[in-house]
Amino acid sequence: MPIRHAPLAPHPDRLLPADPGVRAIARRLYEEVRAAPIVSPHGHVDPRLLLDDAPFGDPASLLVTPDHYVTRLLHASGVPLEELGVGRGPLPEADARRAWHRLCARWHLFRGTPVRYWLESELAEIFDVRVRPSEDTADAVYDHVAERLTRDAYRPRALFDRFGISVLATTDDPCDDLSAHAALAADPAWTGRVVPTFRPDRYLEAARPEWAGDVARLGEAADTDTGTYPGWVAAMEARRRYFAEHGATSADHAHEDARTDPLDAAEADRIYRAALAGAAAPGEAVALRRHMLLEMARMSCEDGLVMTLHPGVRRGHHRPTDARYGPDTGHDIPLRTEFTDALRPLLERYGTHPGLRLVLFTVDETAFSRELAPLAGFYPSVYVGAPWWFLDAPEAIRRYRAAVTETVGFSRTSGFIDDTRAFCSIPARHDMSRRLDSGHLAQLVAEHRLDEDEALETLVDLVGDRPREVFRL
Repeated sequence: MPIRHAPLAPHPDRLLPADPGVRAIARRLYEEVRAAPIVSPHGHVDPRLLLDDAPFGDPASLLVTPDHYVTRLLHASGVPLEELGVGRGPLPEADARRAWHRLCARWHLFRGTPVRYWLESELAEIFDVRVRPSEDTADAVYDHVAERLTRDAYRPRALFDRFGISVLATTDDPCDDLSAHAALAADPAWTGRVVPTFRPDRYLEAARPEWAGDVARLGEAADTDTGTYPGWVAAMEARRRYFAEHGATSADHAHEDARTDPLDAAEADRIYRAALAGAAAPGEAVALRRHMLLEMARMSCEDGLVMTLHPGVRRGHHRPTDARYGPDTGHDIPLRTEFTDALRPLLERYGTHPGLRLVLFTVDETAFSRELAPLAGFYPSVYVGAPWWFLDAPEAIRRYRAAVTETVGFSRTSGFIDDTRAFCSIPARHDMSRRLDSGHLAQLVAEHRLDEDEALETLVDLVGDRPREVFRL
């Protein structure tokens, strides 16, 4: 008996409200923004991808290996990360096909997850796949996508244009010379906009074994002596200026907590010198990082870089995996996070400063209504970041809107953040957000809390104007 393959056909009303009346409103709203340009103010796509414009290698290296949302759940079901290509570089064709088989054979694992939504959208809407992935269809789907990847229409620049990306922000090391960004901007054949983002985390964590060497490199990049605490601060200021001169509009910060307790100058200098000598106690290193985060807010007031802060994740939770495969391989785990007292030193100094724009993200959704919305509801500098990472999912996004809207409305939120390394997932992620916000606003219209024209105006703002304004794009 021949095997019957289930079709892959994402429903046009997916994620819209189930109630027919509310769904009709949501459809009208969504249709107005469905094809609107994508503003991506925070992500992890390598600018060299667009500079080189080389064809993608194979389906697994494009859709599986770089996406830790995909690899972590496969790993939890017993698939070694090595079999998915993690940490291996370019894969031979046989290994790429095997990684693809691991995904397709376990397609059921992604039921109910946003990853299923993204992958279905990518396969059906970008690559014209019409059959659901499974063990039986894995080779056929692989061959179909691989054939598409040989076409010029599927090279990175062509897809950038097809996706309708208006602006794409990358995440960059403070020592990066940003040559890829400069070359891309100077290329007469390139018409898109890609901007860097200043990401200094590793240079603030003085307990890291590599920290002293990293700080020395920072000094070389800034042409500044980082042998003293004032020199370290000056090097940070210089590199931030360099980034701003090369198009950056924001600085991105991620630490285990959000505390910003100040140190006096003498104590900061003492701890800094001890850290350079490898003699700082763990608590002292944390204190130095918290103080320097406060300094980063001061710098944002002066140079205008938007300060985005997303604390509360234990990076590299499984040390053996971290040692073998490196960071961002799926085993970063959320922590409980406190913001109100943690940020008080920063906000008392700079919360009403006209130069500060502070966007707060969390993976602890209990903080949305308890802390983040009330902070954004008073401080003119504070915005509530969109659901991020583990909360970048339909139900969490719905809870986010319900949790923050009654306190701060829509104008004190950031607009959607895709935060992805998986280039082809960008349009699917933004589409998911647009559908969910259409549904939320449609419910307000159905309850006679908004008129439909107000709902549409709000939705257009959330999709484009909000992220442009908040991130100074």
